[in-house]
Amino acid sequence: MLFPDARGRRLRANDNFRRMIRETKISVDDLIMPLFAIDGKSVKKPIASMPGQFHLSCDNIVKTAQEAKEAGVPAIILFGVADKKDPLATRAYASDAIVQRAVAAVKEKVPDITVITDVCLCAYMDHGHCGVVDKGIIDNDASLDLLAKTALSHVQAGADMVAPSDMMDGRVGEIRQTLDEENFSHIPIMSYAVKYCSAFYGPFREAADSAPKFGDRKTYQMDPANSLEAVREATMDIEEGADIIMVKPALSYLDIIYRLKQEIDLPIAAYNVSGEYSIMKAGEMMGWVDAKAMIMETLLSIKRAGADIILTYSAIDVARELNR
Repeated sequence: MLFPDARGRRLRANDNFRRMIRETKISVDDLIMPLFAIDGKSVKKPIASMPGQFHLSCDNIVKTAQEAKEAGVPAIILFGVADKKDPLATRAYASDAIVQRAVAAVKEKVPDITVITDVCLCAYMDHGHCGVVDKGIIDNDASLDLLAKTALSHVQAGADMVAPSDMMDGRVGEIRQTLDEENFSHIPIMSYAVKYCSAFYGPFREAADSAPKFGDRKTYQMDPANSLEAVREATMDIEEGADIIMVKPALSYLDIIYRLKQEIDLPIAAYNVSGEYSIMKAGEMMGWVDAKAMIMETLLSIKRAGADIILTYSAIDVARELNR
C-alpha cells in the first residue's frame, strides 16, 4: 500500500501515539554506573577529560552508590586508581587495595546495590599494559594467575560480579576455575569478550592513569576492522564460563552488538565508553549540542542494536530522567 492510502505520519501525530508504538525503550534496569575509586578521605576530584565524573574516595563511592540505588540503577562497576605500581601489579590483588576497600565499604552501607569490579592489571603495572611484560612482550600465560588472584580478592571483599577487561586469552577460564575452587561458584563473570583497540578510550586512560608507557595494545585488544573475530572471541569466553558478554566500545560497534545478539544466547552488555561520553559533554560545553538529548539517543541506539545491559557514565542522570 502506497501514499495516499498509506500515511506513516498518522501514528506520529501526538506523543501518546508515539509512546504506544515505540519499539525500543530504555529502562533503569538496563544501566550500570562506572565509578573511579581513589585513596583518601572526602575526595571528590573532577576528572578533567570527563566532565561530570570524579575520582572518589571510599566514603564518596558509598554516597554515589546510594545515589545510584535511589535513582533505581541496579549496579555499579568499580575501577581503581593505584597508589603504587610495580611490574607484577601487586596492588591489583592486595586485600587492602583501593578496589577491595571500596567494595567492602559499599556492601556494608548499600548492600542492595550490585557491585561489579573491573578485573585488569594495567592501572597497577608500572608499564601500563594489561599483562606481565617479558622482554618487551606481553606474556599472556604469565598474566593469567595474577588476573585470577585479582578477581578472587575482589570477590573475597564482597563483589557480586567480576568483569575481566584485559583481553588475555584464557583468562575467563582461569578466573572461573579459581572462583569455583574457592567456593565462589555462584559469582557470575561479565567478560569484556569483544574489546576493540579503540581511540575512544583516551579520557578513561587519564582517569585510571592506565595508559601504556610503551607501544600499544594492538597485540591483545581487537582490530576495529574485524567482525567475525568478535563472534570467535565471544564464543571462546562462553565456553570458558562467561555469563555475560560485553562489547566495548558501544557506539562505533553497533553492528557487532547486533551480530552477537543474533548468534549467541547470553545477555549482551555494551560499554558506552569515555570518549563517546566526553565528546558529547565537550560539545555541550561549547554550546554546540544538547548533550542530554544526545546521550538518550545514543543509549537508545545501543539498546536497539541488541544490548541488554549498558555501562554508561550517565547512568544516574539517565535514571533520574527516566523516573520523571
